[in-house]
Amino acid sequence: MFRPIELFVGLRYTRAKRRNHFISFISLMSMLGVAIGVMALIVVISVMNGFEKELRERILGMTSHATVKGDQGRLRDWRLVSLSALKHPEVVGVAPFIQAEGMLSYGQQVNGTIIRGIIPEEESKVSDVGNKMVLGDMSSLKSGEFGIVLGKDLARNLGVVMQEKVTLIIPQASVTPAGVLPRMRRFTVVGIFEAGMYEYDSAMAMIHMEDAARLFRLEDDVSGVRLKLEDMFRSMVVARDLLGDLPGEYWVSDWTGEHANFFRAVKMEKVTMFIILTLIVGVAAFNLVATLVMTVVDKESDIAILRTLGSSPMSIMGMFVVQGTVIGVIGTLLGALGGVSLAANIETLVPMIEQALGMEFLSAEVYYINDLPSDMRWGQVFGICSVALVMCLLATLYPAWRASRVQPAEALRYE
Repeated sequence: MFRPIELFVGLRYTRAKRRNHFISFISLMSMLGVAIGVMALIVVISVMNGFEKELRERILGMTSHATVKGDQGRLRDWRLVSLSALKHPEVVGVAPFIQAEGMLSYGQQVNGTIIRGIIPEEESKVSDVGNKMVLGDMSSLKSGEFGIVLGKDLARNLGVVMQEKVTLIIPQASVTPAGVLPRMRRFTVVGIFEAGMYEYDSAMAMIHMEDAARLFRLEDDVSGVRLKLEDMFRSMVVARDLLGDLPGEYWVSDWTGEHANFFRAVKMEKVTMFIILTLIVGVAAFNLVATLVMTVVDKESDIAILRTLGSSPMSIMGMFVVQGTVIGVIGTLLGALGGVSLAANIETLVPMIEQALGMEFLSAEVYYINDLPSDMRWGQVFGICSVALVMCLLATLYPAWRASRVQPAEALRYE
């Protein structure tokens, strides 16, 4: 039975001024090791959550929750498809689009690009690109005026500014008296957007859908219809429902499938980092084992006296379990406090460090996201602390069991 004497002696051993300062130092290192491990786990997992959330929001700000396409990249009856999709209770917005590849030329600069033809009034129903405009407005895209909206990095690479003209070259050919030439058309830059992802900012250009239809000779056809759902996490279910409800044979895809590699990689990295950083807590737990074993050796005479006064082996074991648990609890609480504080302020601390060092940690040309977001979740914080406490508790069992096996006669023979 666990009695107050075990708690009293265990706490006394924890806070007592030991004769062996080396044991005190190892005990402090064990506590700090647990704290560092817990803090690192909380910060890294929070940053990984932030990356996942930011990546999802930025991708869905430029794409859609689900997409309906036809055969051979052309959707002929897109109006009927739009009306049918809107009948689904979880579909809240639809917008047709035309998408193709081409090259933009300005002066001596040439850049590959993805051309997306949109209807500005409808596009706002499925994406947030209108809220990401740096210059100009999406409403400046008007049918027949051949205006174009460029990504920020694409405009910088070409060296163009507002109201300048760029030449769009597409792979379709035109037969002329001079021979077969690639088709091209001059467009006026009427807007610049910044999505926050280099993939879009450096390669995406938007024009009016009717201008795109004329340029690519699609007549009244489109590439597909983009859908916005009430709950984006039910996109797979809704896509499956639409596949059976739509009148005809269509390809229905959702954002989880189109960008599965990104989110699968983030999830795998989160699991891997959790396992790797948990080893830090494991090392601290091994230090705790060493600390308690040396404490047991140092306190053999005290243990022997307690045994002669009537303490049972289980009582002796409980004393050292209390001592090790207190070290683990203090280390875990310190780590949780430091981890929560750092995770909550990392978005402001990192820019300060970058400014002080004069360097950029996450280059936009290399990483999809060039800042360090954080999304701390209390459930994960409690889970990390629980794992640390369990590891510390398990680390106390062997030294405590060894203390309970001390024989009073052997320990007091040379006293």
